[in-house]
Amino acid sequence: MRALELNAEYFGVSRLQLMENAGHNIALEVASRFKLGQSVAIFCGLGGNGGDGFVAARHLSSMGFKVTVILAGKAKEITDKAVIENWKALQFLKETIPIHEVYDSSLIPETTAEIVIDALLGTGAKGKLKPPILQMVKKINSMDSFRVAVDVPTGVDADTGEVLGEAVKANLTITFHKTKKGLENAKEYVGELIVKDIGLPREFEKFAGPGDVLLVTKPRAPKSHKGDFGRLLVIGGSETFSGAPAFVALSALRTGVDLAYVAAPERTAYAISSMSPDLITIKLEGRHLNLGSIPALKTYIETADAVVLGPGLGLHVETREAVKAVIEAVESAGKPLLLDADGLKAFAGFKRILNAPLVLTPHAEEYAILTGRKLPEDLKERASEVQKTAAELDAVILLKGPVDIVSDGKRFKLNFTGNPGMTVGGTGDVLSGIVGAFLAQQINPFEAAVAGAFVNGAAGDFVFEEKGCHMVSTDLIRQIPHILNDPMSHLKVRKTSAKTS
Repeated sequence: MRALELNAEYFGVSRLQLMENAGHNIALEVASRFKLGQSVAIFCGLGGNGGDGFVAARHLSSMGFKVTVILAGKAKEITDKAVIENWKALQFLKETIPIHEVYDSSLIPETTAEIVIDALLGTGAKGKLKPPILQMVKKINSMDSFRVAVDVPTGVDADTGEVLGEAVKANLTITFHKTKKGLENAKEYVGELIVKDIGLPREFEKFAGPGDVLLVTKPRAPKSHKGDFGRLLVIGGSETFSGAPAFVALSALRTGVDLAYVAAPERTAYAISSMSPDLITIKLEGRHLNLGSIPALKTYIETADAVVLGPGLGLHVETREAVKAVIEAVESAGKPLLLDADGLKAFAGFKRILNAPLVLTPHAEEYAILTGRKLPEDLKERASEVQKTAAELDAVILLKGPVDIVSDGKRFKLNFTGNPGMTVGGTGDVLSGIVGAFLAQQINPFEAAVAGAFVNGAAGDFVFEEKGCHMVSTDLIRQIPHILNDPMSHLKVRKTSAKTS
């Protein structure tokens, strides 16, 4: 939901609007069940859930209810801009809405409110409750009141339904947009469950955005070690193409993978080594990938967390045979595999379902080689076609184009970032490196592909803003950290992008 809300803001529906709709819906539901003039105590956290509570307080007060707001902490600790705006609105209503800031458990006020609203913690909350929220939950449960939970009862994990120590036992839970998985497993805490619309268009669920980057971003603990954030093995390169696998590896490093190995024919590997000291190269015997390379590669396949196969590989008869053997080795090791360019073309000759996570990144011509079918022009029909093929291969397909289409066979997403300047050679290799890095960090393949498509296109849009269509692929690589550090920053250049839906 947090990712979807961020995407909604990116596409023009602000968090402030969503919060207003959520809080108003809470107030309307309460008003439909209770008489005007009854007392309501709203326990609010410092985050978005608390913001929903602030809005509900304002509406319930204007309807004639006697409202008290109890804040878990100090107001100055609120950081969310939308929550701050709704907190400010309450400051003008202090004569009718008493407010208590509870930064110590002893400050929880005595209240005999007939209705209690739990707006302490929402869907993003994890871990056991801490003071003063823990004491507030106990207080709510001890009251002889009708208890209403906002989105999810505080203390219940929205994903699993697990109760971590203590949780609000609600009579009614009002959740938003869609029910949350964990609510089905915590019915004794949820009580009656209703779902309210807050103005999130269903179409937004099919669009890639900054929220998808949020889903794949992993926090780094101070005690992190080399390798904790993935090792990626890139197998590619030939006498003609040395830049392609280098682009993949360099992009993966900028995306955050700890180590990137490039396995290439000996001469090509030496050329790649000279491009950057950041790259670790594996020198394979011969002028191109062949079956004799497999024993050396198996060791690195076992070491790697994910494999990218194909960039600049060439399509010699021996190489095609070697691609099949590499895929079998990766499959045996159970490692995620991304097939691109020549690796994908070779796979088309013997394609089958793999017993390992598989991501394919074709453009329209490569898709035709893979499937023997030409893609339709209509975007909806094209998405349906990609989804069908993804289901047939039990793989994730990222179809590159004016609008990227990503599907795992069950769902699909459209990505609108990018521009015509990205027809320059190497931008697809940059994409493979970004997605490969996410796979090496053990991100779900569909989420990795969606986020990768957005980041790659957004990087291209930042370059386009500065250089127009006069870009090269290394320009994109430099922009990757900018997008990952602040995915919403793309909103500033989205209007200049040549892509439209």
